[in-house]
Amino acid sequence: MLGPVILAASRSDRMRRLISAAPVTKQVVDRFIPGETVDDIVPIIAELTAKGLQLTMDVVGEDITTPEQAAAARDAYLALVDHLKDLDLGERVEMSVKLSMFGQALEGGHELALANVRPVVEAAAAIGTTVTLDAEDHTTLDSMFAIHEELRKDFPQTGCVIQAYLFRTEADARRLAAAGSRVRLVKGAYKEPVEVAYQQKHEIDKAYVRVLKTLMEGDGYPMIGSHDPRLISIAQELAHRAGRKLDEYEFQMLYGIRGDEHLRLAAEGHRMRVYTAYGTDWYGYFMRRLAEKPANLQFFVRSMITKG
Repeated sequence: MLGPVILAASRSDRMRRLISAAPVTKQVVDRFIPGETVDDIVPIIAELTAKGLQLTMDVVGEDITTPEQAAAARDAYLALVDHLKDLDLGERVEMSVKLSMFGQALEGGHELALANVRPVVEAAAAIGTTVTLDAEDHTTLDSMFAIHEELRKDFPQTGCVIQAYLFRTEADARRLAAAGSRVRLVKGAYKEPVEVAYQQKHEIDKAYVRVLKTLMEGDGYPMIGSHDPRLISIAQELAHRAGRKLDEYEFQMLYGIRGDEHLRLAAEGHRMRVYTAYGTDWYGYFMRRLAEKPANLQFFVRSMITKG
């Protein structure tokens, strides 16, 4: 399997330098990350929302080693909120955050991450939108869920992400599938040990369906994070069986992947939210996109051969 190899490369400074220096890299990265600054991204937001799509915005960057960097990440999201306020799009554009960016891995990281993310959640609520806490590797999840629970006391619309490939996720889904909750279900994109996660695609897919069934039958708001046509079809069937209306769940897909499917689902009346990342520290995000799907890697390699 190439995925673990690519994820290992994502942590290699040598590979970072090599890939960043490749002439074609920027052209390929632009497929997944359409801008480096807030000013770059505003036209993208306008274009996608005009097509009936919704968005969740991610300011990329996870290699935080100082409290000052964590504060800068907080400020980057607050700057995004300022721009979203002017666009007046409300919940059509929300934000996704990784708590590692807010200092979670530093000394006293749990409290630091909570202190940094709270002003972002407050600012989002003030303009009529919300924040979803992204899931990272399994060692961070207890902290993430605790911060999620704390934020929901004042901002109950705060969402979180669960990952189907982790053994713990079925229990997490049962706990989270309550009224008012917003839960995005993804397969999972981190290299996890066999002790905590399924390793085979068919096992992960089965777990995804089991967890999705729990969310659909619960009282919360499921967010289906998948590009897999079969899982999308299953999600529609589970929603129908659960008696859910089209505005009682949503699909989420990455910017740059299956754009025609984004538009098709939106045209059918589904809520279709595009996960749109921007920023200069794109390397880790980009490498996980390659690891998640062989077609992404093929696209990159083909581009390097034909344009490099």
